[in-house]
Amino acid sequence: MAAMNTLDLLKTRRSVKTAMLTTPGPTAADLDTILMCASRVPDHKRLVPWRFIVFEGEARQAFGDVLVRTLQAEDKEQPSSARLDIERGRLMRAPTVVCVVSRVVPSVGAPEWEQILSCGAAALNLCLAANAMGFGTCWITEWYAYSPGVRAALTLADNERIAGFVFIGTAKERQADRERPALSDIVSRWHA
Repeated sequence: MAAMNTLDLLKTRRSVKTAMLTTPGPTAADLDTILMCASRVPDHKRLVPWRFIVFEGEARQAFGDVLVRTLQAEDKEQPSSARLDIERGRLMRAPTVVCVVSRVVPSVGAPEWEQILSCGAAALNLCLAANAMGFGTCWITEWYAYSPGVRAALTLADNERIAGFVFIGTAKERQADRERPALSDIVSRWHA
């Protein structure tokens, strides 16, 4: 995969719908590079307030089975067989899926908010590194990021929350850009 110029990447970056991702995904070496880049974010007090759970190969389908059992246990209405099939194949939409976990560490010098922002930066760096290597990404949460059953299945600690799942693969086609905010709508200048 060809590396992109950094500014060109930032100017054109966009998510790829998971239905538009296919093989190949990152190799083991590619993924190591992507995750190393994800970890190079501001981290006040070096608390490392994030971690990554990687789903590849058969683990994606096995986690789909966890999603089905969890949905059946947590949904007050019995989900349809079509819905269960969707959940069973949810992580099969991309060759590699990375769960980004935010973990807040009690610290006087680094408030919770800073640690959560650091985790968000790690998730974005993960996307940018994969994009720079030519892969498409989609960072999403959906119901299972907030499910107590999924938290238990992933053995998250009390101080951990799912920041999202980053789906990584090769885009089947280039995604059209979407409208972006005008700078005049989002930028102000403070004057004394």
